[in-house]
Amino acid sequence: MTETSVTISERAARRIGEILKTEGDGAMLRISVEGGGCSGFQYKFDVERAQADDDMVIERDNAVVLVDPSSAPFLAGSEVDFVDDLIGASFRVVNPNATASCGCGTSFAI
Repeated sequence: MTETSVTISERAARRIGEILKTEGDGAMLRISVEGGGCSGFQYKFDVERAQADDDMVIERDNAVVLVDPSSAPFLAGSEVDFVDDLIGASFRVVNPNATASCGCGTSFAI
């Protein structure tokens, strides 16, 4: 695994594939990092049909995930997982760059 790689767990790939199937042909999931949230940065998930030339593309099974170049350093070495537990179902980013995160797991600090 290289420093800039992002991996998708089997559970996340299965769930992303289910979501994209309902969106029609050409749908991809974009994961980005934005300023905000209770810890300084937050993850954003969007369904998209357009891929930029400089996007990082991660494919696993029926899941296609895009990461823009400005978000890639924040996500380097991360794994995207899908968790379904008592508090709900959600994508969770296991990010080795994060020094702190909020209780809900959607924002982080570096």
